[in-house]
Amino acid sequence: MDALFARAKEQLDGGRFDAAEQALDCAEANIGDAGDARLRYELTRRRGILDFRRERLPQALARFECAATLSRSLHDRVGQARDLNNVGAALRRLGDFRGALRNLTLSLDLQRAHGAVAASVLTNIADVYRELRESDTAMRYYRDALAANRAQGDAIEAAHVQETMAELALDSGDTPQALAWLQEALAVYRAQGRRVYELRVHDGLIRAALALGDVAQAQRWSSSALALAEAWALPLPSALQLQLARTARLEGNAAAAAARLREALAAAAGGDPVRVPLLEELARLQESSGDTVAAIATLRRANAEAAALVRAQHDRQLDWLRIRFDTAEKQRTIDALQSENRLRQAQLRQRTLLLWLALVSGVAAALGVWLWLQRRRQRERVLQAAQRVRHEEQLARYRREADALAEDRSLLQTLLDSREDALCLLDAEGQVLAANRAGRLLLGGTDAAEPVGQAVFACVAERDRPALQAALERMEDSAAQRLEVVARHGTPLAVTLAPWRGGDGLVVLALQERDTDAASDTAQAEHTQQEAAAPALRDAFRRALVDLMLAVIDTWERTTATGRLELAERSRIWRVNIDDGRLRARAMERYLAVSKLPSNPRWRDVLRSAYFVLAHCEGISAEARAALQSRIDTVLAYTRRDALG
Repeated sequence: MDALFARAKEQLDGGRFDAAEQALDCAEANIGDAGDARLRYELTRRRGILDFRRERLPQALARFECAATLSRSLHDRVGQARDLNNVGAALRRLGDFRGALRNLTLSLDLQRAHGAVAASVLTNIADVYRELRESDTAMRYYRDALAANRAQGDAIEAAHVQETMAELALDSGDTPQALAWLQEALAVYRAQGRRVYELRVHDGLIRAALALGDVAQAQRWSSSALALAEAWALPLPSALQLQLARTARLEGNAAAAAARLREALAAAAGGDPVRVPLLEELARLQESSGDTVAAIATLRRANAEAAALVRAQHDRQLDWLRIRFDTAEKQRTIDALQSENRLRQAQLRQRTLLLWLALVSGVAAALGVWLWLQRRRQRERVLQAAQRVRHEEQLARYRREADALAEDRSLLQTLLDSREDALCLLDAEGQVLAANRAGRLLLGGTDAAEPVGQAVFACVAERDRPALQAALERMEDSAAQRLEVVARHGTPLAVTLAPWRGGDGLVVLALQERDTDAASDTAQAEHTQQEAAAPALRDAFRRALVDLMLAVIDTWERTTATGRLELAERSRIWRVNIDDGRLRARAMERYLAVSKLPSNPRWRDVLRSAYFVLAHCEGISAEARAALQSRIDTVLAYTRRDALG
């Protein structure tokens, strides 16, 4: 058996993995199912090493953990420390640095307790800290590993550690120290006749020379490496090929550098991590040669291979997690079955009774909880239904009252048609709400003209529109205004603007042809019918109107977290103007103070604004809703008293 294991190790060290596996298969056949436990442990450990070398990390980890369990059962503390070291190395490769440090620390503690610390565990711990980018801690463990190798007289392993320390020093920028370690390692390899290692160390030497900017020294190391490879027929490692290509590029020999890079890429395996820096160096060379398109294509290839390496690492981690999960689940199932069997054998009758009791109790409890939940849900449904009905009733009421505030177009049309003189009724924005036949004839020029629904400014000549608009804007504070305009169809007109007797900011537009002698007294007649309420009652109404508008805006801002401009835009009741480059609702703002309130206030628009807020703001509290409704009722009481009086 020892001969088979030795043969497997020899084949493994030579990179002949299939031959090593055949030797281990032969050893397993000789051991048999009832073989010696120590031999089965040794077989499991060596198969784990074979899987590790084949980059089958999840399978290697499972075998290393099995070997650690076997060595623990054999009370072999040395073997257990070695197996924990292997477990830590596999976990590090899988990216589980916490698990790697835990197992490596246990291995180190066992070895220290035994009195002999292996340099390999110190090296693996340093590798973990290097992966974690803790360079100082990693360097401390590398130094300990170097000292342990020298204490054991293992010069080759000490030189390996020095190579790794040199790489870390180069990464951190300490090039002189890295160069010293590499030269020491080179001397050891030459003295021991290890030509492969001697060739490999030239990689770091060339890199150090290039880091120092000494291209000539890098060329000398390159020549030495090529001579050594040729003398001993050694293949050039991909990493060394990379450094040789960089040296050739810096010397200006772009063609030789490109040929070497392509040769290295052709020889490198598909999953070799060094392919990515080789491709990046080739792209850099192509870019310096002016072939930008080829450089971009090479960089894309490098990125694709780097992504493939990351995916491979991720797949290995997933395989490891899957194996761990499957193993844990199997073990959990075994433990559960064993526990269940023990309970059935010891307390079968008692367990059956308890199960029935628990079942009945659970059903009763579930039934009670279900009934309680059903009653609670029923109460909630009843409350929600009642609230929904009340809310819908309130919304319907608000909409009815808001609709009732709109003027009845048919009634207005009938009132105007009963007059012989030309009359039109306008809203505060200049929109024609109604017009009798004479008014349509003078505004539109024909009997078939229909100005209703249009802006009155569109019915007059363009030069007279600003004057008419200015006069209309002054109507909120004026009793009557007269001006002369020309209709769009060319007829000169004398127009009179007077407030509508119903109030609310509506305006009566009386029209006459300018060549008639008689002056119309229609507007004056309309104005004489303005409300004759007592001054005290009128002032109270104006204060109530301002209070309602302030409450409407305050409620809107609290519930929607937006301002008065949004209320004006969304309700489409108030016009939004541009004043000095800023948006303002000037008409609305006049209703926020009694001193600014128009003489003929648009109280219907204030009420419509209040109903809009009540109907469209969902977050109004019951107290705020009641307060706002109370202010609405106050304004409505004044308007009804005014209408009856």
